[in-house]
Parts: sequence; structure tokens; C-alpha cells
Amino acid sequence: MTPQEETLILEAREILGRYLNQNPVLGSWQAVMDYCAFTVRGPVERFHVLYLDRKNRVISDERLSVGTVDHVPVYPREVIKQALMLNASALILIHNHPSGDPTPSEADLTMTREIQKGCKYLGLTLHDHIIVGAGHELSLRGLGKM
Repeated sequence: MTPQEETLILEAREILGRYLNQNPVLGSWQAVMDYCAFTVRGPVERFHVLYLDRKNRVISDERLSVGTVDHVPVYPREVIKQALMLNASALILIHNHPSGDPTPSEADLTMTREIQKGCKYLGLTLHDHIIVGAGHELSLRGLGKM
């Protein structure tokens, strides 16, 4: 990407973030997928969590980690700690694969299971883990991996 394109993307993300703060409901699953794709796509892996209230309204979109071209560190303890601090009831995990292939790695699946276990014990709902590739998003729930 050129520096101008990166600047444009950052500005668009800011606008989308302001819109989300004013209108905190993502009205359809396609809207969630579109939002996720736009938010985390990039040249390095990013890990975000959408924290939701009881009515599945977005409380916060938290970028919890930024990694390298093929890895992003994720700590289940921190994901769940932030959910409790925000008084969230549910969450959606999101990260990107800069390679463009959204196929989950074994590490992606293991990390998701660990977070799912923690959520279960604390009364939180983990709706999904979405992996964003180049022009295609993949839902672990849709794949039957959750």
C-alpha cells in the first residue's frame, strides 16, 4: 500500500469508529462481517474483540494486539479480563491473515477453545471468531469449529 492509501484507510476507520459509537448496533451478520473485514485487514496480523451487551449492541471494539506478517500474540486472560471490565455479556473475536488465506491454523483453533472455556465459566457468550483474508472472511462457528 502507498502512504496515501494507508492514510485514507486510517481516516475511514476513524469515521467508521465514530459511526459505531453513535449507532452501536450491527444490524445483520453481513454487517458484522463487513465491519470486521474493514477494521482488521492490513499487512500485519491484528487481533480485535467486539465486546457486546446483553442485546448484542457493541460496547467497544478493542484492538488487543498487533503482530507480524504471520503471527499475533493473544492472551485469553486479557480477552476475558477486558470483557469483565467493560461489563460485556458477549464477544466476537476477529483477526486477519495478511497472507490472504483465512483458513484457521491449529493455533487459531486452540486459542479460540481456550477463550471459549473461560467465557463459559464466567457466564460470557463467545459468538464467533472471524478470520479476515483477502476479500473473504471466515467464521469459525460457520465452519463448525466452535
